[in-house]
Amino acid sequence: MANHASAKKRHRQSLKRRERNVARRSRAQLAVRKFRSTLEKKDPGTVAAQLSATSSELMKAVTKGIMRKQTASRRVSRMAKAAHKALASIK
Repeated sequence: MANHASAKKRHRQSLKRRERNVARRSRAQLAVRKFRSTLEKKDPGTVAAQLSATSSELMKAVTKGIMRKQTASRRVSRMAKAAHKALASIK
């Protein structure tokens, strides 16, 4: 454990940041899981809305430093591709 006051403060700050980052990461993962579950329902309006919400959540994770930009873009691209494929099979 830290002995200096400044080191103790840094430790407290790191714990707070870790908790915040875990929450942000889990929000992004939850959004992806919600998108996948709506994809199975194959409702065009719901899928489009959920895709938008999920891509927004992933990009927020990028701006907060939780995820790299290219990783988020790749996931959004794959989700859009899956949504397009699922909706094309309905028509």
